[in-house]
Amino acid sequence: MSDATLHATTQNPDDFAVQIADQIESFLVAVTEVARGDEPGSTVPFLLLEVSQLLLAGGRLGAHEDIVPDERYEPDLGPEADVDELRENLARLLDPVDIYSEVFDPYEPRKAPVPARISDDLADVITDLRHGMAHYRAGRITEALWWWQFSYFSNWGSTASATLRALHSILAHVRLDQPLEELDGLDTDQDVGDEALEVEAGRVMAEEIAGPLGMRPAK
Repeated sequence: MSDATLHATTQNPDDFAVQIADQIESFLVAVTEVARGDEPGSTVPFLLLEVSQLLLAGGRLGAHEDIVPDERYEPDLGPEADVDELRENLARLLDPVDIYSEVFDPYEPRKAPVPARISDDLADVITDLRHGMAHYRAGRITEALWWWQFSYFSNWGSTASATLRALHSILAHVRLDQPLEELDGLDTDQDVGDEALEVEAGRVMAEEIAGPLGMRPAK
């Protein structure tokens, strides 16, 4: 989408809101194009680049002073756009490296890793960003910025950061010739308890990390 259709002609391209909206719109368009699968061999590098650029916008939102919406209650935007097709396409393109292990809060002591999916994470991030974009396109600029900032801290910032680490790890394993065969048995859809999944995720990460560092995996 061009600037002419995304922004009002009176808006200054140097404005903070315009720049953030441009970065977010670029991410939405790019990931949607990647999910089409026209260049499957470039899926991971493209996603790494796009998520990295999105997090720059997130960092700017995070460093900005608290944004206060104009209205006390958020206007109703109607039903959220469906992202299931995008999620499924990404899962197909990323198979079998879609699943990875992540710690939700690195400052929470003794928190074990849990399995996650890159495709789920990207669909989750896109849902948050589209919600703010709906406000932006409706001319509620402050509301859009408030939502993007709030959801950056509460959801999409940490989700995108975890996704970036996973994408970086995939490329690092490929470039450093370190196979990811150990991840084949890890699945977020396994019909087992959360504790068992956490133990399995921790085992996988221990094996992946300990070997290259010359450490002995925990028994």
